[in-house]
Amino acid sequence: MADSSFDIVSKVDKMEADNALHQAQKEIEQRYDFKGVGAEIDWSGEKLLMKASSEERVKAVLDVFQSKLVKRGISLKSLDAGAPFASGKEYRIEATLKNGIDQENAKKINKIIRDEGPKSIKSQIQGDELRVSSKSRDDLQDVIALLKSSDLPIDVQFTNYR
Repeated sequence: MADSSFDIVSKVDKMEADNALHQAQKEIEQRYDFKGVGAEIDWSGEKLLMKASSEERVKAVLDVFQSKLVKRGISLKSLDAGAPFASGKEYRIEATLKNGIDQENAKKINKIIRDEGPKSIKSQIQGDELRVSSKSRDDLQDVIALLKSSDLPIDVQFTNYR
C-alpha cells in the first residue's frame, strides 16, 4: 500500500485580506471618532500602511483592521504589525501578512512531530512547507490533532491530504 501524506503550510488568502482591508477602510470613513484625524489604511507594496494624527488613533485603526481579519477567518498570527512611529505630523504603523513557514518554525514543527507523534510518521521540510507521510491515515490524523492542540507561533493549514 502506498504512503498517505499531507502538507503543512502557512498561507493567507490575499483576496480575503483585501476584503478585510476594504471593510476596515469603510468603517474608518464612517466612524465619528475617526473624523478629522487623517486616519487611513492601505496597501503600500506588499506591506499595509496605517496612518493617523495621533498614536492612539493609529492603534485604533490597527484594532479595526484586526477585527475585520478575524471576521474573515484570517488568524492574527499571520499579521506582523510593527510599533507606531512618528513621521512628520502623523503616526504610522507598518504591517505585513506572513506567508510560508520559515526554517526555524519548520524545525520546531518537525521536532513536535518527531517527539510526540506516532513513530511511523515521516516528515520533511520542502521549501516553505512540510510534507508529512505515513502508511496509516489514522497516524496522519493524530498528527493533525497534535499540531492543532499545540500552541504554534504561526497559523498553519493542512493541504493535499491523500
